[in-house]
Amino acid sequence: QVQLVESGGGLVQPGGSLRLSCAASGFTMDYYVMSWYRQGPGQQRELVASITTSRITNYADSVKGRFTISRDNAKNTVYLQMDSLKPEDTAVYYCYARRLAANVWGQGTQVTVSS
Repeated sequence: QVQLVESGGGLVQPGGSLRLSCAASGFTMDYYVMSWYRQGPGQQRELVASITTSRITNYADSVKGRFTISRDNAKNTVYLQMDSLKPEDTAVYYCYARRLAANVWGQGTQVTVSS
């Protein structure tokens, strides 16, 4: 079964850090562009960060300098290191894999930034 499973979300205080993980199964992640999206309350889903098969990264302006995306193809896993978290980072974070016409979404993990 082709799927992505996110983990690592939770409640954190402003200024804190979290590391999200996304484990792929049923397919080899090596040939896929991997991305993290998020959807805050009452908001549209937006791209947070992406990493290509050549490890070229791209970030939303709102997270540049605070978030880092990385991939470990040997573990079939992609990560999102989130530092200096702000309340406006509160959202459900989704992992997404894309290759040509094929795409896979994870089920999402909740991140809440609050004191």
